Amino acid sequence: MLAILNKEIQSFFSSLTGYLVIGLFLIACGFFLFVFTGGYNILDSGFADLKPFFNLAPWIFLFLIPAISMKSFADENRMGTMELLLTKPIGLWKLITGKYLGVLILVILAIIPTLLYVLTISQLGRPVGNFDVGATLGSYIGLLFLGGCYAAIGIFASSISSNQIVSFLLGVFLCFVCYYAFEGLSQTNIFGNSSYILESFGISFHYKSISRGVVDTRDLIYFLSLIFLFLKLTQIRLSGTKNRR
Repeated sequence: MLAILNKEIQSFFSSLTGYLVIGLFLIACGFFLFVFTGGYNILDSGFADLKPFFNLAPWIFLFLIPAISMKSFADENRMGTMELLLTKPIGLWKLITGKYLGVLILVILAIIPTLLYVLTISQLGRPVGNFDVGATLGSYIGLLFLGGCYAAIGIFASSISSNQIVSFLLGVFLCFVCYYAFEGLSQTNIFGNSSYILESFGISFHYKSISRGVVDTRDLIYFLSLIFLFLKLTQIRLSGTKNRR
């Protein structure tokens, strides 16, 4: 597994992929938070609060993480190296976990520089350092779990097709469905009293919950279950491919 993980990390940073992902994430967040006028601009809000960043990040990750993960298995299928990987005695689950952790580490590396935003908010506060530490910490924990869910979904999407564009589009669609679709449907009130239950199936519900600064066991179980579900689906998908070969 470590060999697969090392290979994934090297592939990201031996080309522009890793640097582009981190750079685009930071540039996009920087422009929305400090340059563009609108609801995400921290300077316009008048409050020393990172809530705009944590509201924005899931939507940027919605595109960036599938862009990272789309090549995980799609590229192996395209180049014909998947057969070699499936015949190696490393185990299918270790192969999937290694690729998943490679994507997740890149996501974490993209998040780390945003800690500078915390320093900025701290300096903008009156008095200096006057911001909600608990909510900020909870939001970062939520963002890490959200990135983990998106990465698992992206890995699964990559196992579906040998075409990276198809894998990317499928990954974006599935991430959107898991993040917002349940919340969007619940707001239509079609399901009446069951709307709250329906909303709780979405990532957004649990992400917002943990962003309040209270780390609820139910939220952690949800995130870990969703990650396991999509990694297991990836294993099932690849097992079927392996048996056919």
